[in-house]
Amino acid sequence: MARRTKAEAAATREALLDAAEEIFLERGVARTSLEQIARQAGMTRGAVYWHFRNKADLFRAMLDRVRMPFQELVDEADDPALADAPLEAIRLACRQGFARLEQPRYRRVHAILIHHCEVFGEIDPLAMQNEMAEESCGALIEYFTVASEHRLLRPNITPELAARLLQSSLGGLFHDWLRNHEHFSISERGMELVDTLLKLLAREP
Repeated sequence: MARRTKAEAAATREALLDAAEEIFLERGVARTSLEQIARQAGMTRGAVYWHFRNKADLFRAMLDRVRMPFQELVDEADDPALADAPLEAIRLACRQGFARLEQPRYRRVHAILIHHCEVFGEIDPLAMQNEMAEESCGALIEYFTVASEHRLLRPNITPELAARLLQSSLGGLFHDWLRNHEHFSISERGMELVDTLLKLLAREP
């Protein structure tokens, strides 16, 4: 019985987050109340407070469902040889990330964070975006550092510069895609960008 209750509670929490995605995307975060989210999910406001302290807590939980830690993306490739191939690890992690972004949930939540959320109470979308960007850039620097130690980068390219170049390119692509996601595939265009940039950064044979 306890196991079933735990499973039901988890399902309720997921249903509330699903409802929040829908209504945040439609109305914006600031103009959405917890009562509206509860109604959207067919529940009471008490159910929301059982799982989340406030709207900021719910919003962060929604973001957590689409976080993409760089190492997790590398691990998804499930290739032990990547430990000695840092540039290929970066390439495959980008491919995994693009594939996730094309899933509706990932696109919706990132669209909410960037286009449908303003500073409101404990919710600071710019701070959240900066946190995610710094986390990603830090991981890229680690992999480009290994590449540099293996003499895989051009001599005039530092790991920090390589990471910033790639992150800036991906950021521009990401924002273009969110505005026009029906016009092109981020996986196709993204991999073209990543492959080209990694070739430009790599030491010539």
